[in-house]
Amino acid sequence: MSHACNLIIDSCCDLPFEVVDRDGVELIQFSYVLSDGEHADDLYRTASAHDFYQAMRDGEEPTTAQVPVPVFRAAFERAIQSGVPTVYLSFSSGLSGSYDAAALVHEQMMSAHPDAELYLVDTRLASIAEGLLVYEALRQRDKGLTAHELAEWAEEACNFVDAQFMVDDLESLRRGGRIPASVAFAGSKLDVKPMLVIGQDGKLSLAGVARGRKKGLKQLADYYQKRVADKGPGQCVVIASADCAKDVERLKEALSKIDDSILFLESSVGPVIGSHVGPGMIAMVFWGGDKREELSVADRIARKIRQS
Repeated sequence: MSHACNLIIDSCCDLPFEVVDRDGVELIQFSYVLSDGEHADDLYRTASAHDFYQAMRDGEEPTTAQVPVPVFRAAFERAIQSGVPTVYLSFSSGLSGSYDAAALVHEQMMSAHPDAELYLVDTRLASIAEGLLVYEALRQRDKGLTAHELAEWAEEACNFVDAQFMVDDLESLRRGGRIPASVAFAGSKLDVKPMLVIGQDGKLSLAGVARGRKKGLKQLADYYQKRVADKGPGQCVVIASADCAKDVERLKEALSKIDDSILFLESSVGPVIGSHVGPGMIAMVFWGGDKREELSVADRIARKIRQS
């Protein structure tokens, strides 16, 4: 089947490899470093999620790095040489400098090839939230959207991806500099499971806490019930975990009580995101309302000023 456009995606979408292994889809792999050296995030084709998280439980402290500029240059060059209009759906600029590196390369390439159709979208999403957007983008591409249309669709659609994550503790996030130390300290002093969301700016923020995992799973189900956009049958909910399969089953059970027609897509939180959240995270993603309408009054004023 020939498509009107090709897609470039990155491994931080945390989708199963078989979902993204399609013609005209190129995967940019982030990397992570363990004590035995550097590894490519290949969506768990060479190492299992369980082995990765078990290593963390055993004391491994993985680090991550931005995608090197030459990787973007090579991928964008291939896209331009192919002659097929292409869209890159990028991991959140709020969590990595990789998008800025990609934007720099994109600018250079476009000045050298002004007629090329190569679009760059900052999804402002991470992990399986980015995954839901990619998953639906693949469907929209199959329905015949052009590259220009798909880029516009993604810019708009990322505002409707609703995600909540429960992490086991905040230590990994603190170590990676993704949250302030004061927040991590407060969380560690109580037996609480932090509940995180991805803000409009693509950064993680603390949405609340749950006393223990059981209550946390109930809070995730309540969050879904309150915020899902369409109450109709066949909602797609993506659930991903950092090696806690039993909790995935418990969450599916709780969500099925709310709506027994939900279509579940399951995945594992990848090693790059996993390096920052640690084992035991569970993520739930679905289509919700427009995040822009939830901005605080002060943020809405700031946005108005920027637009004027």
